[in-house]
Amino acid sequence: MSETAKKYVSFYYENGGGMNKIKINPQKTALLIVDMQNHFVRTDFGEALDYKADGEWERWLPFYTRLHDIVIPNTQKLIESLRKNKIEVTHGRIASLKKDGSDRCLVQRKPGWNDILLPVNSENAQIIDELKPLDDEIVVNKTTDSVVAGTNYTSLIRNMGIETIIVTGIVTDQCVASTVRDLADEGFEVIVVEDCCAAADHRLHENELEIMNVIYCSIMNTDEVIDLVEKSLK
Repeated sequence: MSETAKKYVSFYYENGGGMNKIKINPQKTALLIVDMQNHFVRTDFGEALDYKADGEWERWLPFYTRLHDIVIPNTQKLIESLRKNKIEVTHGRIASLKKDGSDRCLVQRKPGWNDILLPVNSENAQIIDELKPLDDEIVVNKTTDSVVAGTNYTSLIRNMGIETIIVTGIVTDQCVASTVRDLADEGFEVIVVEDCCAAADHRLHENELEIMNVIYCSIMNTDEVIDLVEKSLK
């Protein structure tokens, strides 16, 4: 178990059950980046929030601070290392095929922050420039929270012989968590990179990591993942 994972041990595993050392085969490993899109990351695209509402910007400021000071730089560092070591980098994003969003699941039509309308060709739907996919990298479009439930992602990566998925992205307690659970149920080993994820509230982020740790995934940080990959290549 990584040092980061030890910080997120729940009641179920506090006596050590199930906490094994992580091993990967780099040739059978992929990175999945979830929902790092203009709509959620760039405040100048801010349809997701009404910043004019009293106290709303101040309430969300820690989320954006974490994104730009921690999550994006660490994800860039991780991508650079994994691409260098020939590990597949993949992306999942929210994007409706219908301009009116009529193909969205119920979760993405509910009132409030989760009422997400991102037509596939809109600027809001695009992955941020800092994490822009390469031409040969898989990008799947979903109208659900889970990358697995809403796309043919698992079929694609199974065709490629992938067994382990390293997951990053936003938000930890919604789309990331839904994706992680589904990947685990589909039989994949999953690693969640703690400092490449964020939730609207950091308490929610930490609580969700504690819930998912050990049973659905292994929690690591960026440096631990890079070290794991490099050692597995020796």
